Amino acid sequence: MEPTNQSKALAAGKQPVLPSNIFRYVVASGGFHQLFLVALTVVVFLIEIVPLELQRRVVNDLVKHRAYQTVIVLCLAYAGVVLFHGSTKLALNVYRGWIGERAGRDLRQRVSGLLNSVEGSPHVMETSGIGVSMVVSEVEPIGGFIGESLSEPLLQGGILLSVIAYMIHLETWMAAAALAFFLPQLVLVPLLQGSINRRNASRVWILRKLSVNLVTQDDTPEGAGSSSDPGIERLFEVDMGIFKLKFTMNFLMNLCNHLQVITALLVGGWYVLTDQLEIGGVVAFISAIGRLNDPWGDLVNYFRDVSGTQVRYRLLAGAVNRLAEHRELGIGEALVASD
Repeated sequence: MEPTNQSKALAAGKQPVLPSNIFRYVVASGGFHQLFLVALTVVVFLIEIVPLELQRRVVNDLVKHRAYQTVIVLCLAYAGVVLFHGSTKLALNVYRGWIGERAGRDLRQRVSGLLNSVEGSPHVMETSGIGVSMVVSEVEPIGGFIGESLSEPLLQGGILLSVIAYMIHLETWMAAAALAFFLPQLVLVPLLQGSINRRNASRVWILRKLSVNLVTQDDTPEGAGSSSDPGIERLFEVDMGIFKLKFTMNFLMNLCNHLQVITALLVGGWYVLTDQLEIGGVVAFISAIGRLNDPWGDLVNYFRDVSGTQVRYRLLAGAVNRLAEHRELGIGEALVASD
């Protein structure tokens, strides 16, 4: 019999069930929600510098004008800003979590549906250890990343730039001196992070291979007595390399941060003595330096997660798309036979 148009379409192939790049899936699975997250994120990082300015004004009013009534008003304003900022950030984090869990649910439903629809595939996938790994463990970090994939770098980068701009506004030369110790991080941290990302990618592949080997190993006395697996030793070496690089990077970041504070105290103290800067400016400046460390560290962690999550997602998308092709071929053959 001649095949129908539907069977011809199946035989010709379709677009992949999942795109190969995780950011394409982020847009495809919830582009509107990501736009709303971006709007919330902008509000959060723009408010970040308001408490710094309020701190400066409170200290200056106490030292210079001794107007305690003004201090009370400023402190009430500070409390209101903190409450609004915290509430907005709470909404942002909850919304992120909802988007991540929604994406995780979608991925699990896709995998489970395909495993159950392809004849004989559940048994094959379970015995290889891949089906369980995808549904139980690999989807979890992917979903969490999707929730913060666009908003996290925007939030942390926005906070970083806002705080730096405020430091320059307070005192340009003091900001330049303090930020000079921030520059080494811009060179060294990406280099160290690149090495960590490569090891994380290798770690994902090694774990996937180990899960397959553990489930598919021969159920024989010889196989049961063999506890030596080169992959386990390789995984240990990769993990130790990641630990060494990560803690070295943390040490350098903390050292640079403390050197910035010391510079602010030295330069700012001189400006206060020579009446070029009020003491509230120094207090706000040091507080701003403290706020540089967290967003910079979070950006580093984000780019660390991008590499490993992309590898996990690529493995998951490849397996899902192969299952989808298997199912479509099976349906196409059934349609041809019925014609």
